[in-house]
Amino acid sequence: MKKNMGSADKIIRLIIAAAIAVLFLINVVSGVWAILLLAVAGIFVLTSLVSVCPLYLVFGISTCPIKKAKTTH
Repeated sequence: MKKNMGSADKIIRLIIAAAIAVLFLINVVSGVWAILLLAVAGIFVLTSLVSVCPLYLVFGISTCPIKKAKTTH
């Protein structure tokens, strides 16, 4: 798959996932909400590691910087 996530997007997702993990570990969230939030955190980590967001693919979004083509002279 073609990468569609830039560095800033990946960092933001990892920070959100870490915040969710901390909220879970200090028992701020529990029960069904904890399970849902941990699932979201896991998805954020996975998509950050592979640099591909399936929702971005569906909507045609890309936060990846545009690579410049090399010109030969």
